[in-house]
Formats: sequence, structure tokens, C-alpha cells
Amino acid sequence: MSEIELKNLTIDFGGFKAVDDVSLTVKNGEFVVYLGPSGCGKTTTLRCIAGLVKATSGEVLFDGKRVNDLTASERNIAMVFQFVSLYPHLKIRENIVFPLKARGVPRAEIARKLDWVTEVFKLGDDLDRYPAALPPGARQKVALARAVIRDPAVLLLDEPLSAIDEQFREEMRWELGHLQRQLGVTTIYVTHDQREAMSLADRIVLMNNSRIVQVSEPDRIFFDPVDVFAGQFIGSPSMNLIDLVPVDGGLRLGDSGVTLTAAQHDLPAWALGSRRPLKLGVRPLNVHLVDDAAQGVPLEIDDVFSVGRERFFSFRIGEAVHQGVDKRASRTGAATRVRFDPSGLLFFDAATGRRVTGEIAA
Repeated sequence: MSEIELKNLTIDFGGFKAVDDVSLTVKNGEFVVYLGPSGCGKTTTLRCIAGLVKATSGEVLFDGKRVNDLTASERNIAMVFQFVSLYPHLKIRENIVFPLKARGVPRAEIARKLDWVTEVFKLGDDLDRYPAALPPGARQKVALARAVIRDPAVLLLDEPLSAIDEQFREEMRWELGHLQRQLGVTTIYVTHDQREAMSLADRIVLMNNSRIVQVSEPDRIFFDPVDVFAGQFIGSPSMNLIDLVPVDGGLRLGDSGVTLTAAQHDLPAWALGSRRPLKLGVRPLNVHLVDDAAQGVPLEIDDVFSVGRERFFSFRIGEAVHQGVDKRASRTGAATRVRFDPSGLLFFDAATGRRVTGEIAA
């Protein structure tokens, strides 16, 4: 196992910075997930760590040793890609031990390691089958077994579950997390799927536009985003973002004509007194329908609908549509008031998008 350190890593493709001044330390045995939209630089970063892409500037270090000039084979890494490439003419046992045979490892050692990974990955019933006879999830487990049988210092996974049907993906996600903890290998996982990131990661590295936006534990990145992008990218349904316009006596909710005042709402004094436009960030789970005229604010309710056991509603502020959760025990009559839970309110600078937790300069 290795500690991985990226120092001011930049990767430039003909004038386009695919990775722009990225620094990060991945601790020994840690499971780190790179998350972000397509084209944000996460896979390019992974391939640079693997030695498949050369850094334009900056350093990649394994246990403090600079590895920029080492080839992929010299870095003792194992990599599993989105689309599994097993040898179709070889049985599963032959696919798994292929890297060891290629390195000339003695037969007794190969047999010992095959027994070990067969037990870890529960592949005993599949060893004498061919890849085509296995379901997608089992083929991906074989690819992982082939990767870890080499005892790599680092395991790199590039969207390994995205090509698997949804019915297998949930099971594989659980198994992958369990296996990583059992193996203790330093693991970097790339995905655009926030559910995978939130369920697997010790820490999430959120990327956008070739740079790191935030590095946090999953629950913290959900509840404590550093900017508008982090707040909206994490969470489903997405965080509501509502313009707050400073007016006499409080903050107006966008174009709604509704003003939040100190007398009616438990909001921070610095926010109510702000003379600069803000954005209010509030997750749907912190927005509720209420029947009591003394609570909430009057807003246009667009629709009420159910998703599984949850009952959601949508509401309008100007042309923007937002969502909340209807937790009323009794739903007789049409509610027209919306309550924002004070404990779930976040504020962002409307100009920069950065999180604001205190007074900002005028």
C-alpha cells in the first residue's frame, strides 16, 4: 500500500488544461472517489497517477518518491476500466493468474494467491467457466481479482460499474466497498455517479472545470458545500437555489414579491442586513408545505407528487421551479404556504458562488 501525493499537478493538451494545478494527498489504505461531470479532469488525473498520461508540470509521489518518470509497469499499480477486457479464450482461473504467469512467478505462489483471491471474491464456482458464461457483475469481479492478485500498491478504478446493469450495480457497489476494506489497498475511484461516491468513499474529491472544488467526507460535502456547484451537484433532487434580493426590511425571494423579515423568519442577522445579493441554498428535505397561515410564506404551488414513500411538491418563484417534501399528516385542502427549515439554510455570494457564513463586504 502507498500514500499518493499530487503537488500542483497540471496536464495541458495543446493549450487546453485538462487538469489545472491540482494538489491532494491520498492516505495509505484510503478509498478516495473522484467525482464530477464529464470532462472535468478526473479520469485524466487517474491516468496520470497510473503513468498513462504525462504531467505537464507538478509532481506525482508514491510514499514520498517522485514517480513522474516511471512507466505504468514500474509504479506497481493495478487499474480496472469501465469496460472489462478479459481473454475470452481463457477460463476464469487462467484470466486471473495471467499477470503472475507473465512475470514468471513460481507455480506454488500462483496457486496460493489464486486460492486467496478466489476466497476473497467468492469465485470458486466460476474458475472453470469462460467469461462469456458469466453475468456482467461476475465478470467485473474477475477483473478486480486479476488486478489485486498482483499485490498492487495502488488500485485505480475508472467507472468500473457504469457498464453494469442497474440490478447488479447496487450489489457490486456494496461488495466493492467491503472488498476494499478487507484488502486495505489504497484505492482511487473515478465516477460521475454521486450515489457511488457517497456510498463508497472515505473522502470525495469533487472536480469541475479541471480543478478541485472540494475534498470532504461524503456527509460533509452534502451538508457543508463550499460553493453553488458543490451544493447543486451533490444530492438528488438537487439543492434549491433561490435569489435573495436586499430590500428595506429584509430579503426578497427572487421575483416572488415575498420578503423574508426578521420578525417572521429565524434567519442570521448578517444575512438579513446584507446589502449585496445572495443566493439561498436549501435542500428539498428542508422545505415543507404547511397549512398554518402563521407559518411559512405564500408561494405558488405547482404540483404534488409521490416518489416511492416520499411525497414531493414543486413550487415557483418567478419562472424558477423548486422542490420540497410534503410531510403533512393530513393533506385535506390545497396548501399555499411554504416553510424553509432554518437549520437547513445555506447562503452563497450571488456574484462568486462561494459559500458565505458571515457578513460580506459591500
